[in-house]
Amino acid sequence: MRVEVLTGDALECALDDVARLRIEVFRAYPYLYDGDFAYERRYLEPYRANREAVVVGAFDGARLVGAATGMPLAAHADDFAAAFADSEIDLGDVFYCAESVLLPEFRGRGMGHAFFDVREAHARELGFGKAAFCAVVRGDHPLKPEGYRPLDAFWRGRGYKPLEGAVAQFGWRDICEDMESLKPLQFWMCAL
Repeated sequence: MRVEVLTGDALECALDDVARLRIEVFRAYPYLYDGDFAYERRYLEPYRANREAVVVGAFDGARLVGAATGMPLAAHADDFAAAFADSEIDLGDVFYCAESVLLPEFRGRGMGHAFFDVREAHARELGFGKAAFCAVVRGDHPLKPEGYRPLDAFWRGRGYKPLEGAVAQFGWRDICEDMESLKPLQFWMCAL
């Protein structure tokens, strides 16, 4: 397997596959996302347009099996301003590690660390002092699989901590829902 930053033509060629990966991976618990390809392509468009954004691909041969994205948190200010309203954090100093998606059969091989390593290095090169991401909070959901292990220990091991009070609300339709509903997403942050 190899990990590479996708730019130019490589990024253009990979965006449809990244959209499909997001739909497939986020369909599982804890996101339970009933994804839509057209929405995903629109969602990924800013990664093509923002010069400070990064898209990282994980490949098994020529096949894209995982991806991670990131861009300045300020580029998401409309979406996240409410989550940071009670904090003194300068959104202009935070790089947002948006998502990491990896097909299950390729997990446990260090790709999660590689995804964070590349995005954090990119953020440091751009002069950001902090990195953050958010993760859905599900509690005792009826579709939680037996033996499910959250990624909290992995994130803490990389120096991330939940940012108290920084919870965003995002809407999507779960695989078990007829309509979209809001879900809480907890922000985690670390110093770079």
